[in-house]
Amino acid sequence: MPDFPIPGPNHVSWVRCRPDEADAVIREALDAAAARGLPVSWILDPDTEPPDFGDRLRAHGYVPEPGDEESKVMVLLAEAKLEMPAVEGLAIRDALADLEAFTLSEQVAEEGFSGLPFGEVSAIAPWRERRYANNRAAGNRRVVLATIDGEPAGSGSMTLLGPDAAIINGGAVRPHFRGRGVYRALVAARLGIAREAGAAGLMVWGGHMSAPILARLGFETVSWRRFYVERTRPSG
Repeated sequence: MPDFPIPGPNHVSWVRCRPDEADAVIREALDAAAARGLPVSWILDPDTEPPDFGDRLRAHGYVPEPGDEESKVMVLLAEAKLEMPAVEGLAIRDALADLEAFTLSEQVAEEGFSGLPFGEVSAIAPWRERRYANNRAAGNRRVVLATIDGEPAGSGSMTLLGPDAAIINGGAVRPHFRGRGVYRALVAARLGIAREAGAAGLMVWGGHMSAPILARLGFETVSWRRFYVERTRPSG
């Protein structure tokens, strides 16, 4: 995904190979990413083969992601009773309706996740128009923007995967809007979209911060994912 100069979207997952193939699989994936100038991460699951694939990644310079190396795979059925909270002044917008709304949704996420002051130009801003066009062209991508009294408060995205499920990610709330039900509203809005699309429910990878909140909203843990990123080498 050339739109994102970060390893999150560019990853290798569902690794299933023989022990004698593992090193070749790793080299092939890294060569493919390097040829495109893209960073890449690895996502392992309980059925990864061979079971020592994580150790093999370490030999190639990849280590568990610091601070949040394992996420819970959590699901919420479409028929779950998750009502939109009564938040005064709250509105949910389609952030793919126009570039302005999409820009606001990304700026919300940048502040919510990295602490970048809202509206400040980020490192990934130059690719925003292309990301917007690609999200719209994909057909199964949805992005929602929550506002309170017209001010951007939260955002979240999702990918519809047909009748099986919809994956939600990127749920972020700006710090001074937290604790008011905005996160719940973002989840409820995306659950509504999944229902309308005929999906069986929502799936999400819950990290150490989001998993407890998602559990309170009714999500159940069914598996895990472990993330490996390139080892940070000291400069000089």
